[in-house]
Amino acid sequence: MPVHARTLARLLIGLACLSTLSACGLFVVGGVAATSATVATDRRTAGEQVDDQTIELRVASEMNKAFGDKARVLGMSYAGRLLLVGDVPTEADRQQAETIARGITKVRTVDNHIRVGDITPLSVRTNDTWLTSKVKSQLVATENVPFRTIKVTTERGIVYLMGKVTQEEGQRAATVAAGISGVNKVVKLFMIVARETLLTEPGQQGAAAPVSDSSSSGATAPSPANHDGGAQTMPVQ
Repeated sequence: MPVHARTLARLLIGLACLSTLSACGLFVVGGVAATSATVATDRRTAGEQVDDQTIELRVASEMNKAFGDKARVLGMSYAGRLLLVGDVPTEADRQQAETIARGITKVRTVDNHIRVGDITPLSVRTNDTWLTSKVKSQLVATENVPFRTIKVTTERGIVYLMGKVTQEEGQRAATVAAGISGVNKVVKLFMIVARETLLTEPGQQGAAAPVSDSSSSGATAPSPANHDGGAQTMPVQ
């Protein structure tokens, strides 16, 4: 075999080996590799992820049918727990939006954080998108934060965090988000789980914005009635 052909063959074999190792990365057990694997894993089942995507699409469709251009209602779902944010003209509209959301298939419970008032200006929404990106980037850069299983959205400077985390992971993520410049408040809507219930071994910044805790607790997936926890506020330093 000519030299250049052997070189090409070795390169292809090497790439194949790297691909195999990458695919098997999540199954490495022990030490840093196991921790990194779980931090980089979405803790929802594949079915839950598909259901959440479907719920969010249904929310967008149903809210558009109900309100058209007079309101702006957005939904973010995690394992059937649905967060509603946005703006509607009246309290009656706010309640109507929640009723619609509760009727969507696979929605287990609804956290209604819709604001009554004028639609948020585009400039504010653009800034919210930027804040969401900054929070996500900082979560990725923080050790022992399961960033792939945490969903983030921002509304008028308020950051909402959803996901399946341990108590320590949730607090660490909220502290990171609260320390980002421009964040007014952090609301935790986590599903709190015990470390030992996870399939694999689970994987600060400066002055903090307030943190509101509405996370649910329990080692197993809670029923809708268990989702509403007490609120805790972390004061601005």
